[in-house]
Amino acid sequence: MIPPRPFLESLFQAAMDAALPEQCLPPHLPAPGPGRTVVLGAGKAAARMATVLEAHWLERYGADALDTLEGLVVTRHGQALPTRRIQVLEAAHPVPDAAGERAARRMLALAESLTADDRVIALISGGGSSLLPLPAPGLTLDDKQALGRALLRSGATIGEINTVRRQLSAIKGGRLAAACAPAPVLSLLLSDVPGDAPHDIASGPTVADPTTAADALAILRRYAVDAPPRVIAHLEKHRDDPALALPDDHETRLVASGQTALEAAARVARAAGVTPLILGDGLEGEARELGRVLAGIAAQVGRHGQPLAPPCVLLSGGETTVTVRGDGVGGRNVEGLLGFGLALGPMAGVHALFADTDGVDGGADIAGALWSPDSLTRAATLGLDARAALDGNDAHSFFQALDDSLITGPTGTNVNDFRAILVTG
Repeated sequence: MIPPRPFLESLFQAAMDAALPEQCLPPHLPAPGPGRTVVLGAGKAAARMATVLEAHWLERYGADALDTLEGLVVTRHGQALPTRRIQVLEAAHPVPDAAGERAARRMLALAESLTADDRVIALISGGGSSLLPLPAPGLTLDDKQALGRALLRSGATIGEINTVRRQLSAIKGGRLAAACAPAPVLSLLLSDVPGDAPHDIASGPTVADPTTAADALAILRRYAVDAPPRVIAHLEKHRDDPALALPDDHETRLVASGQTALEAAARVARAAGVTPLILGDGLEGEARELGRVLAGIAAQVGRHGQPLAPPCVLLSGGETTVTVRGDGVGGRNVEGLLGFGLALGPMAGVHALFADTDGVDGGADIAGALWSPDSLTRAATLGLDARAALDGNDAHSFFQALDDSLITGPTGTNVNDFRAILVTG
């Protein structure tokens, strides 16, 4: 086996590669039709998905096929890519901005211009919730920004956050797809949410919403979120509205997910002679607490060879949450890793990598970090207080000081958290 750090990094690379649009999207792409094909999309992988669609059509069907293609996708600032026919716009994530609102209005207007002779391919990936911030009538972008910040700091799960987002949007929760009528819609989804529920991926702009305003109100109350008065008034007004349904000519396909990434990492581990165990692709909860649980499992493996003997690697995905109480920028993967390390202690033979497959963890353009048996010893030598860093939600600074941050830049995909714990015995 190669040394622990390169080995763990190879697993993470394999996980990301398996979920790249060029790997997972082409099998789901339809052939050009007789009329116009309009591409609508949003998310951190939207630009790359758009370039893959164009390249696939050009290679398989020739340049004439591209003449029937047009559209608009929005991605995170700094992640646009050159395209031939599909326009790429940029907006802010995780807190929405005016550029995102303008992009959403343009996208909705394009959808409303479609006819029965047209068809839509929707390219949807994680991050689209923030990138398409079109407030419902009576609400403002300021309302959504304030609420978004409060929700991200509240400890609510991503499913709960997206439930609230859908009920305050004029484009999410299937409303974009409804605006496309009478044109049929094929939604191709790259999932970044536990459970892969289509309505939670980017808050489901092109799929039916099974939740209601009453559900959103219950979430705000559960987490004592200080929502703007207009938000509460809007939800109260619509609390008895039925869930939105969509026509039968709307098709939805999941093209890749966290499970895709974990299975790819498992194959690489197995080829290296290391037994993989996938603990789950949808683990949730407070990041530091999940870290403690994973530390307990790793310790059991190292001390007793249960539930499997070393050398082995424990793999998991999902999306944890961080309740921000300190002055740090959070980051669920680094916070989970620091919680893991503090619970584990300087145990020999245990190394770990926790990272986000989109290359961004919390408020930092850092994917995650790595842990080794000497992490706490090195931290003490540098005068770092690991417990204080965790309490202050400042794990990014801790791992940066150790030179153990994992920096990938934009990865072109987004299938949520990736965690790999190597136990060598």
